[in-house]
Amino acid sequence: MSLSFLLPSLNRLSWFASPLALFAAWVLVANAGWFPTQLLVPPQHVYQAFVELLGSGELHEHLRSSLSRLAIGFVLGATGGLAFGTVMALSKSVEAYCAPLFHTLRQIPSIALIPMFILFFGVEETFKVLIVTKAAFFPVALAACEGVKGIPRSYFEVADVYRLPLPSLFRDVAFPAAAPPILTGLRISLSRSWMVLVAAELLAADSGLGQMIEMSRQMLRIDIVMVGVVVTGLIGFTLDHGLRLLEKRLFRWKPRT
Repeated sequence: MSLSFLLPSLNRLSWFASPLALFAAWVLVANAGWFPTQLLVPPQHVYQAFVELLGSGELHEHLRSSLSRLAIGFVLGATGGLAFGTVMALSKSVEAYCAPLFHTLRQIPSIALIPMFILFFGVEETFKVLIVTKAAFFPVALAACEGVKGIPRSYFEVADVYRLPLPSLFRDVAFPAAAPPILTGLRISLSRSWMVLVAAELLAADSGLGQMIEMSRQMLRIDIVMVGVVVTGLIGFTLDHGLRLLEKRLFRWKPRT
């Protein structure tokens, strides 16, 4: 009897193998007493802190602050990157003038710009939204540029025959044909934006997951620090996996390798 029908279920179960192994190691090491409980908090203490934060509404407020900053900054950066990357791919003049500066700036880590952004914009919301916008802009712009450049020339020749206006050229030709690499760029930029935002909140914020982690560290509440770390990782995984599922759904026609 073939067991091929069991493979999808086994593949889904394999997702939990490494998290369960890590959790088991955490429990064993914490209960063995090799490290002080102030450094390695047992899982049950972390769970209790999680329940307390949920009950008080504090975790909800921090999540709302972080996710709202992420949404605003990512939409601004991704939209700007999509437009700029497409224009740079379609216009040799724009590429000639802008490509050297673009490729130089995209090599600068967003985290390295945090002190400069604080000096220019202070520690209010503008700084955090702009640092997310910067983190989202460059991966999307690069993906859009490379994706549009990879479109067969015949597509644009047909568009030229039908005298498509520039908005229609973008909407009906460039974006659909370059959609797979653009969506990959969006997924990468979303993950980077989330990491940069939490780092910015660690340094300068009065709310958000990063601020919760930093304040808990200063108060030696390592259980709350671990709650923040775990929640940050789960949100990052959810965002990335959600876009992966969207990518698979939109491009079911692509052959799997």
